Amino acid sequence: MNKPSKFALALAFAAVTASGVASAQTYPQTVDNWRNPFGNVWKNGTNELCWRDAFWTPATGIPGCDGVPVAQQKAKPAPMAAKVVFNADTFFDFDKSTLKPEGRQLLDQVAQQARGIELETIIAVGHTDSIGTDAYNQKLSERRAASVKAYLVSKGIDPNRIYTEGKGKKNPIASNKTKEGRAQNRRVEIEIVGSRK
Repeated sequence: MNKPSKFALALAFAAVTASGVASAQTYPQTVDNWRNPFGNVWKNGTNELCWRDAFWTPATGIPGCDGVPVAQQKAKPAPMAAKVVFNADTFFDFDKSTLKPEGRQLLDQVAQQARGIELETIIAVGHTDSIGTDAYNQKLSERRAASVKAYLVSKGIDPNRIYTEGKGKKNPIASNKTKEGRAQNRRVEIEIVGSRK
């Protein structure tokens, strides 16, 4: 063999060897389960067992194949609800729907708590005592709930997450025959629904 043909043979051998190394580096096998050209693992007809090569161990297997455990996903925490009942006298003057400073301080705490969770919704329900007509008390309770919502929105709570409702004098929790009972019935119930971050 002459020199040029030996050189050509050596060059061809180097090219073949280099391409084999390059292809081995390009297509590393990270698991020992057989895959189709689309990267899916080959399984038997009942999808219970995966085809694997002779080097297979549970450490190199695919999760869910042949007893290799599937990583458990953390369950999303279930929403929790916290209901707080505030005496309306703390929030509002008698027959008014404008928030008093004491009420704003309490709502600051509610807003802080709501920002510390994955908030789903806040429900603010206004109630009144029995003094006045049904229609007037209904409107007053709605205005009070709307004042609570407006203040919480001013503190950065998404308005679409706050639901308001007025119940008027329909749901007393104490007797309206006494001054103390009427004071208990004038209230705002705030329910916060969400889950911990």
